[in-house]
Amino acid sequence: MSEHRAHFDFDLSFANGGGLSGTGFRLDLPSADLDEAAIARLLVQHLGLALVDEVALRDLRIVEEPHRGSRGIPRASTDAAPRVVDLSHRIRAGLVTYPGLPAPTIAPHLTREDSRARYAPGTEFAMDVITMIGNTGTYLDSPFHRYAEGRDLAGLELSTLVGLRAEVFHVQDAWTPERRGIRAETLLDRDVRGAAVLLHTGWDRWFGRPEYGKGAPFLTGEGAQRLIEAGAALVGIDSLNIDDTESGGERPAHTLLLAAGVHVVEHLTNLGALPPSGARFTAAPPAVEGFGTFPVRALAEVP
Repeated sequence: MSEHRAHFDFDLSFANGGGLSGTGFRLDLPSADLDEAAIARLLVQHLGLALVDEVALRDLRIVEEPHRGSRGIPRASTDAAPRVVDLSHRIRAGLVTYPGLPAPTIAPHLTREDSRARYAPGTEFAMDVITMIGNTGTYLDSPFHRYAEGRDLAGLELSTLVGLRAEVFHVQDAWTPERRGIRAETLLDRDVRGAAVLLHTGWDRWFGRPEYGKGAPFLTGEGAQRLIEAGAALVGIDSLNIDDTESGGERPAHTLLLAAGVHVVEHLTNLGALPPSGARFTAAPPAVEGFGTFPVRALAEVP
């Protein structure tokens, strides 16, 4: 089902004095056939304003565009079974996830041909060996990745990894090459307590190519602190790193999030297929003792 948004400028006055104006505003719409008065009411609801007297919209356009999570816009109800969206990059031999880290190698331990001598006629198996760093493909960072005393992969509670309420921030137009950091102010409009906060930057389009390794968007330290204070359970991003890898070695987002027990999932993909709210997110690694990071099959269930 297609989604629509309204683009407009506005002037708003309050019954007890004062006013508010905005230019280039964009607002999710529950349908494309709303009149100006209905859109004005949605604007007031989205902004959470009280004692509004008059609202005037200018240059109003309604365009077909994915929703970004405006408040007060109900989601269409459906009785259909949840749709499962794969959010993971495929792992293959030679894949470069992060420049400078080793690529995985895959080799047979027991070929199908050799296995025939070990089993009954008509029965054969393949057993293969993969050698890879934990930071391969789409992976999860546990606190042990950053802190020696932090929980390792085997120590993570499954309840913090499976079926989390997903709050997806579609921020692909909220950063620029000159200002790549996603700031706290961009993350203020949602209740994220207990949720998986997923940052859709659009950078995954370069995954596996040289362009992926330089100029990537990231989460600022202030943004990470905001999510911790708001009670997020997990933070994921479809970019090279949750931190700025061109900052000279500083890693404030990792440092803050993992110290607070907030899991980090990096190198996600396909976040554009998710609604701003309403999906359930899962990213569970194997329970490896003494290990801090490992690939996951990240997925979302969308009602």
